[in-house]
Amino acid sequence: MNSINTDDFKVTSKINLSKTPTKLDIDTDKEQEELALDKVQIKLSKKQDTMYAHNKYAFLICLQGMDTSGKDSLIREVFKEFNSRGVVVHSFKTPNLNELEHDFLWRHYLALPEKGKFTVFNRTHYENVLVTRVHPEYILFENLPGISSVADITPKF
Repeated sequence: MNSINTDDFKVTSKINLSKTPTKLDIDTDKEQEELALDKVQIKLSKKQDTMYAHNKYAFLICLQGMDTSGKDSLIREVFKEFNSRGVVVHSFKTPNLNELEHDFLWRHYLALPEKGKFTVFNRTHYENVLVTRVHPEYILFENLPGISSVADITPKF
């Protein structure tokens, strides 16, 4: 199995998404991938047990991806060896009325991990930033001062 160099994924200049590959060829077979995943699961599970016992640190994992990109499958596979009381998954969907009464980070702040636990955010606050760039009318639901129409959403905003 080829090792993955994380530096290959750093964006250091302007990129063209249409020319960016969406699949990484790591030259493996299914058995090698499953063995590597097993090792990661065991290592993370041991970390979780230690963190839970010490009750000093927390771990936050944020997953952002389009629908059907595999976020749920990743969560299910990576965390299946975990003690269920030490991992919490939050899936952020369209904000409800109560969430819209607060700033867009509020619901994420409430879901931050407790000490000793792993928390996974299935979608993040980035969703709000990205979606409102495409659909600025969604900002109107947030009841912001000085914003009563899409015309009020200036480039400076």
